[in-house]
Amino acid sequence: MDPVKVIEIKKSVFADNDKDADELRRELKKRGVFLLNLMSSPGSGKTTTLIRTINLIKDKIRVAVMEADIDSDVDAVKIREATGIPSIQLHTGGMCHLDAEMTRQGLDNVDLGGADLVILENVGNLVCPAEFDTGAVRNAMILSVPEGDDKPLKYPLMFSICDLVLVNKIDVLPWFDFDLEKCKEYVRMRNPKARVLPVCAKTGEGLDAFAQWLLDEVREWKR
Repeated sequence: MDPVKVIEIKKSVFADNDKDADELRRELKKRGVFLLNLMSSPGSGKTTTLIRTINLIKDKIRVAVMEADIDSDVDAVKIREATGIPSIQLHTGGMCHLDAEMTRQGLDNVDLGGADLVILENVGNLVCPAEFDTGAVRNAMILSVPEGDDKPLKYPLMFSICDLVLVNKIDVLPWFDFDLEKCKEYVRMRNPKARVLPVCAKTGEGLDAFAQWLLDEVREWKR
């Protein structure tokens, strides 16, 4: 009996996606649109963080949001009602990530002529979203205090690709065994260039710094 033929497709799939992502970034650069890919595990506070931050910057730049989920439009509705900005929902059909082509399909339904910043709230997952380049200009992620300070050790790829790490829910630090300095050290182990910002989406603490980071990045991208 002939041996079973095994075809390694992972590399070619990623290679094709990387090409698509690079092309998408070039198109966004020409149009002066900054795309942020925001990732985290479920329940880390992505949507609440976005609502508070968008309300800090929406009078300074034009913002739109793409919410990615396996199902439902809960987050897109929340964003639109709480901020008044354009928000669309992307259903992934059961997939736990977005790739460049899926991101492009979402952008085709956003008025890019009326947006300086488009925020992609990726599917809640610390593994799959990190494996696929979405075509974003910058990657950011949220790590919440209840998840533990060791997550950069357990999910190295996620932290290695992120330009910014928001440590959320710092209001509950006294009740959790979370060492902020150790967490920063672990992030630096994975990515020395990543910036770490402690924030609290519930109280708004630290979000001014996140808002300023976004404004600076958008302005730099538009130059």
